[in-house]
Amino acid sequence: MADSIERGLLRSLSQYPAKDETPHIGTTFTDPSTQLSAILNAPDSDEQLRDLARLVSERGVVFFKAQDLKIADQLKLADRLGKLSGKPESSGLHIHPISESTPEFGPEVSVISSMGGIARADVVEGQRASAGWHADITFEKVPSDYAILKIHTLPKVGGDTLWASGYEAYDRLSPAFKRFLEGLTAVHNADFFNAYAKANGLKIQELRGSPLNKGEDLTAVHPVIRTHPVTGYKTLFVNRSFTTRILELTPDESADVLQHLFRHVAENHDLQVRYRWGKDDVAIWDNRATFHTATLDYGNADRQGDRAVSIGEVPYFDEKSKGRREALGL
Repeated sequence: MADSIERGLLRSLSQYPAKDETPHIGTTFTDPSTQLSAILNAPDSDEQLRDLARLVSERGVVFFKAQDLKIADQLKLADRLGKLSGKPESSGLHIHPISESTPEFGPEVSVISSMGGIARADVVEGQRASAGWHADITFEKVPSDYAILKIHTLPKVGGDTLWASGYEAYDRLSPAFKRFLEGLTAVHNADFFNAYAKANGLKIQELRGSPLNKGEDLTAVHPVIRTHPVTGYKTLFVNRSFTTRILELTPDESADVLQHLFRHVAENHDLQVRYRWGKDDVAIWDNRATFHTATLDYGNADRQGDRAVSIGEVPYFDEKSKGRREALGL
């Protein structure tokens, strides 16, 4: 059973067999009979979902095997996880800038497909696989808290997803470098979605889950180190896909520091977890404290899934907050 559940922090989930995948990130509910659809509709669903949100925020990403979760319930689950863990009333579900509303899914569902769309909009042939590390939608003024992805179509082999811990990435920095980064702010930008929309005859979605997420200006400024509102831990909050500049540094200084931080996440495999998908598996992760990247190693094979992304709060840094290791006495 997962260590975080064994500690008694999340009692309502202790009935479900689970294991931690690594010391720092990733927990799997190992029995396929543990169904999110049942948890969503249980008499004590608020308690279970509140504990699930806490578990995801602690462990970064949580996996469920062979789920029967339908699209409508996936959207409800994403929204309830955020609401039950304290997101603002003004925050709902994200509508991706280049999502196309369909009668089958609606605009809040992002189709993740090897055939094109949002999962391929910034892919450059020949680039290193490490270029894909990101946290979802950090270019929004109010970015994501939780995301839920269900993969229903898989290649025969390949297509794994990796996640990395922002908590552990912060904790691995030297004390002097931590102090240097704390209080700095960085620009996050996704103008490549505007370019993709123009090239494909699409209109950028106007309202995207928060009154602050609107229009074609896909740029935001966030703390380089942020405080997680659920756990209280400090986490690194820059990523290769969207973070373009640290404002308080010169352009050359910013580029050097960001490259170091991007490599810090991508090259420390002991703060990562790699998940090999099974059909209809579900991953739930916290975009405030993780980074992730897909593995595009399956050629022209079909790989598809559906993602729901909840909008959280405006990122902030509390100088009184602690790193995960310090807070847990590790």
